Amino acid sequence: MQTNGGEALIRSLELEGVEVIFGLPGGAILPVYDPIIDSPIRHILVRHEQGAGHMAEGYAHATGRPGVAMVTSGPAATNIVTPLCDAYMDSVPMVVITGQVPTAALGTDAFQECDTTGITQPVTKHNFLVTEAADIPRTIREAFHIATTGRPGPVLVDIPKDIVDPRNPRSALEWYWPESVDLPGYQPLGAGDPEAIRRAAELILEARQPVIYAGGGILKARAAEVLRELAELTDIPVVTTLMARGAFPDSHPLALGMPGMHGNYTAVTSMQESDLLIALGSRFDDRVTGKVPSFAPNAKIIHVDIDRAELGKVRRPDVGIAGDCRLVIEEMVRAIGELGGADAQPDRSAWRSTISGWQERYPLSYLPSEPGELLKPQFVLEQLRDLTPSDTIVASGVGQHQMWTSQYWQFDHPYTWINSGGLGTMGFSVPAAIGAKVGRPDRMVWAVDGDGCFQMTAQELVTAAAERIPVKVAVLNNAYLGMVRQWQEMFYEERYSEVYLSPDLPDYKMWAEAMGCVGIRVESPEEVAPAIEKANAINDKPVVIEFRTDSREKVFPMVPAGASNDEIMVEPHQEEA
Repeated sequence: MQTNGGEALIRSLELEGVEVIFGLPGGAILPVYDPIIDSPIRHILVRHEQGAGHMAEGYAHATGRPGVAMVTSGPAATNIVTPLCDAYMDSVPMVVITGQVPTAALGTDAFQECDTTGITQPVTKHNFLVTEAADIPRTIREAFHIATTGRPGPVLVDIPKDIVDPRNPRSALEWYWPESVDLPGYQPLGAGDPEAIRRAAELILEARQPVIYAGGGILKARAAEVLRELAELTDIPVVTTLMARGAFPDSHPLALGMPGMHGNYTAVTSMQESDLLIALGSRFDDRVTGKVPSFAPNAKIIHVDIDRAELGKVRRPDVGIAGDCRLVIEEMVRAIGELGGADAQPDRSAWRSTISGWQERYPLSYLPSEPGELLKPQFVLEQLRDLTPSDTIVASGVGQHQMWTSQYWQFDHPYTWINSGGLGTMGFSVPAAIGAKVGRPDRMVWAVDGDGCFQMTAQELVTAAAERIPVKVAVLNNAYLGMVRQWQEMFYEERYSEVYLSPDLPDYKMWAEAMGCVGIRVESPEEVAPAIEKANAINDKPVVIEFRTDSREKVFPMVPAGASNDEIMVEPHQEEA
């Protein structure tokens, strides 16, 4: 069957099971937008290309399926570089299609030309510049395969205008669809080495102070159930990194919560004092380890990761296993069972008692508001947590509100926490929440944002209102770039340089209403619960609640940058107690 490149591209996306594209048309990609009219694929028109990328990420986080974004050439392609890098750092499966100038104009500095593949090579798992229409179906097939197998990540496909324009002879092709993918140089890992898994099982049976260090790879591998099986079989406590929140239920007796720079005291200290760290899909990120030479100094290391390059990159493992987390954990459970299972575990009662003592002495804590004071952000998060369904999806921006959300929300379900971990992208939460709601319309979706983050991408609420995507947004307005202010107060002698934003400019309630949302302002503790309940009851349009919060609040615990985790700082009132 004769067709053209534009139709072939859309048909290829349909055959890959794509249900939605987040995008913004422009000259170079315009021929591809015409066949969308006749396609069952839903297109969501964003207000900025960065929004398209973060929506695709949110969709992928919430569903496990690859998110798809499509934008034009030049500035549109450069605008989506930030989401590409964000997805690359956090191993998010995403396919981005960019328009490009016609092949004859490549390299001539034509209007809206840029070297898209050159610019994005460092921030994509792979990218393609397609120069023949006949290569489009095969390239799309390969792009989705690469994005979703092995360690997931973003893949970019750059398409010159002439090979998708039906008016150009170069766009003609005979339609086909490759039934398989042949990429000899790309061999994603599966099961791990049986001998290494056996050695890991033996180390577990020797350890008296072990900790499971669960990372985002658990969620990418769909390994939450087998992680729980391993923890319960061995009775080993579990820490879940910022990217792994929800991979192990916070309500579980073995859950220690989040470790790291702003992790809770017990999670951080248990890793420091452990004699064995079982690192599953985690990469020993600097925000978790603190000063690397002093991180978990007496611990042996079992490290499981699908990316062989992660093994030994930061900390040399005693047993390194390259393989899919879910498959490796399944084999680890089997090996432990063969060695005696639960009955073969050593006596760890003293370790459990020590951990319980830390939990009792240093819980997450804050001092409540005094009458007449602004809201405490932690209180707002507690109310949001308690007044929403347990499987609510929450997306956060980056900064203090991100840490408070991870700390105070209770994550008992996987794939309910969406945030920018590795890149730390301000402005992530609003578009990511929109993408998550598109992917999971059956779920309640809240975005928790700071006033600084919200001002970066709030225009995407126009997209949400126009497309009837009823996300809910909590803006914690403390009139500052909060995390920057915290650092300036603690480490720069309270020299507050370029960090003040103003509590009243913009007027968030009026801005929300101007974008087609319901706008609510909350200034006192007794208003918090009624506002949240009102927002929860609105399901036909987006809702934005501005919470006026206390700028003096800091995120604790905290490990200062470059310090050892042994130097963890808790709330001042806990130190004084």
